Amino acid sequence: MVRTEISLFLKNVPGELGKLTSLLSEAGINIDAITIQDASSYVQTLFQARGKSLKRIASSASYNSMRKDSADFALIRMLVNDDDKTLELLNEKDYLFDTVQVIAVKLENRPGELARITTKFGDAGVNINYVYGSVSSPDEKCLFIFCPEDIKLASKIFAE
Repeated sequence: MVRTEISLFLKNVPGELGKLTSLLSEAGINIDAITIQDASSYVQTLFQARGKSLKRIASSASYNSMRKDSADFALIRMLVNDDDKTLELLNEKDYLFDTVQVIAVKLENRPGELARITTKFGDAGVNINYVYGSVSSPDEKCLFIFCPEDIKLASKIFAE
């Protein structure tokens, strides 16, 4: 199923995630999935990717400076139950964010399910930029979020 993922930067200090999640909670917004990473890891990955393609958008020194500066921030990616309400609230509170279309899939919690799905992506020629997921208990389905390079092609995989 195609969903909208919201990506935003938060200061990497105690209490910031609590402020964000409280804001959403007070507005009646549920977080269906979330992942958090140090933003410097994100910048480092960007630097390495640009280095491989030799199409850097900034010098090595600039990337290293960005990586150091970005350690003060965390990159939050999340799916919520009400995109419009969340985006309006984030705008109102001056959060810096972006959105991207992703594929959210509920999988059986058993060996081989992730392999089955990721093989489908590969067989269709779709590269996966990143993935995250979670399991509540051994008896419940898992929710995995895939960010493919080609959302239109990826969505066709699951239309079957």
